[in-house]
Amino acid sequence: MKKTVAALLAAALLLTAPALPAAVANGPTEAAAQDAGAIIGENSAKACALMDVNTGTLIAAMNGREQLYPASVTKVMTLLLVCEAIEEGKLTLQTPLTCSETAAAKGGSQIWLEPGEEMTVDDLLKATAVGSANDACTLLGEAVAGSEAAFVERMNERAEALGMTDTHFDNCSGLDDDTQTHKTTACDIALMSRALLGHELIRNYTTVWMDDLRGGATQLVNTNKLIRSYPGATGLKTGTTGKAGCCVAASAQRDGMELIAVVLGAANSKERFAAARALLDWGFANYEIYTPKNDASLLGEVTVRHGLRRSFTPVCEEGTDILVRKGTAAQITRTAECPQEIEAPVAAGQAVGRIVFRAGEETVAENAVVCPEEIPAIDWLHAWGLFFRVFSRRVE
Repeated sequence: MKKTVAALLAAALLLTAPALPAAVANGPTEAAAQDAGAIIGENSAKACALMDVNTGTLIAAMNGREQLYPASVTKVMTLLLVCEAIEEGKLTLQTPLTCSETAAAKGGSQIWLEPGEEMTVDDLLKATAVGSANDACTLLGEAVAGSEAAFVERMNERAEALGMTDTHFDNCSGLDDDTQTHKTTACDIALMSRALLGHELIRNYTTVWMDDLRGGATQLVNTNKLIRSYPGATGLKTGTTGKAGCCVAASAQRDGMELIAVVLGAANSKERFAAARALLDWGFANYEIYTPKNDASLLGEVTVRHGLRRSFTPVCEEGTDILVRKGTAAQITRTAECPQEIEAPVAAGQAVGRIVFRAGEETVAENAVVCPEEIPAIDWLHAWGLFFRVFSRRVE
């Protein structure tokens, strides 16, 4: 009896020890960007970039931050905002839109919309993604924001939100005859392309090689020739003007990994696609996706000092995929870094340790180890309540 009372009083008096602070960072480890110039070889492209879609890792770049005209690659942002409007319920694929005078007057690539002509969002998306139609994309922008000017404001706001720090849009089509400021970079285009590919809907259009509108009266052929010739191609958008040269944001998927190759300012279409193909080939040949899987057997019971529970079994949070050099995944090791005891109180979901994934000496990922439930500390009220329950049982 005396030993029990003494233990309870000691627990009540030793409540000032600090709780273990543990915040485990978790996220993909970015590889250092390689020299894309060496990958594409002798090529007229002014800038290029290669990015992994899953992790957002910039794998390679050449003049990746140089501001250049993007031509119709601009439409990646237009398509992104339209996809977001559809997912938010502001538009449906079957919504009919009436062509304005402004949209009908757009030059360059077009499907020759007439003022007052009606076309569904579905067909306008097809015309924009496959045929790069400037009139179609302008009409879509007007439907989302009310006018092209208002839509362009949203394009710039979305670019800022995506971290596209070197981008400014003046229109939604990429026409650059009357602008000196409609510019972006290869790295920024990779960012918005990655965001667009996050919408499964867009793949219904960017993977189409040939289609038609108006009951077969208008034929569409994809301006991205890689859709027909590159295995696993998923998109995305080409662009060509006198100022911009030949540009492309090309995406492809293999073995669970999707890459984006951006090429700006090539002298001709052949070199544009050659550079994109070289970047994609190199990326698929040299990198792979690794999913850091936890091993619960690495974890044991954690003792709780001065808590209402004596111990708990920690659980591992799932980590995100990481990009690793091909062939290194099998060499990655897992170790647990978790204390054997911890001071109460412990919050539900509180990080108490981590599973560390290493390739040699390099840490490539960390998954948090957390407490699955709340464990309050023993306070005076709990201590005395327990004391009297024990005392009452002894008296009986």
